[in-house]
Amino acid sequence: MKIISYNVNGIRAAFTKNFLGWLQVADPDIICIQESKAGNDQIDIESLERCGYKSFWHSAEKKGYSGVGIASKTEPLHVEHGCGIESYDSEGRIIRADFEGFSVISVYVPSASNIERLNFKMSFCYDFLAYIKNLRQTIPNLIISGDFNICHKPIDIHNPEGLKNASGFLPVEREWLTKFIEECELIDSFRFFNDQPDHYSWWSYRQNSRERNKGWRLDYNFVSYPLKEQLRRAVILKEVFHSDHCPVLVELDL
Repeated sequence: MKIISYNVNGIRAAFTKNFLGWLQVADPDIICIQESKAGNDQIDIESLERCGYKSFWHSAEKKGYSGVGIASKTEPLHVEHGCGIESYDSEGRIIRADFEGFSVISVYVPSASNIERLNFKMSFCYDFLAYIKNLRQTIPNLIISGDFNICHKPIDIHNPEGLKNASGFLPVEREWLTKFIEECELIDSFRFFNDQPDHYSWWSYRQNSRERNKGWRLDYNFVSYPLKEQLRRAVILKEVFHSDHCPVLVELDL
């Protein structure tokens, strides 16, 4: 089973860049979308269905902002929109699809452009950690896919010393991500297979950052420990260009 996580930076914009053509070639069983920036009535769900995908969306109340989705070839047994906390759910940050024997979550962790949003981001992060710990008591087999807006370790960012005070690489953010992985008993699927530097999933549009590979690894497919033996492959699809992010893929024998 192939699962892709992709911050598309606007699903409608991605559709104008042959997103559907790419999707048919990539052929994931499930794709988790972040930053859809569209209401359910603005997403071309019918075209996704013609490509073989049932899709489910959790949009932000604010138009053109945030939003997550899951599209799957197999219809889920259940879809859960949000986590039950209004301040997060109004921004469309979490959606979960339950399948036979496992569940997939698409999550879009807030970014932090100022101290107020950093406080909001960290509140979200710790509430999300508690949500996942509680969820794992009833659903042990979890794949958590999304844009976490955090580089975990120095290897995950192109200039760790110069960017040590930048949001997305702050000690408080990185400490949380370590805590999240350890306490929720998760595997960073990409690092499970690849311990090499210079692998990123986001690049600024400025200063030819992508061409120069001056990037950040912000996008993850986390897999819970019970699925460790089912892991087969994890890669970053850096040649895909619908967004300032690129897709990240994990393959499991489910």
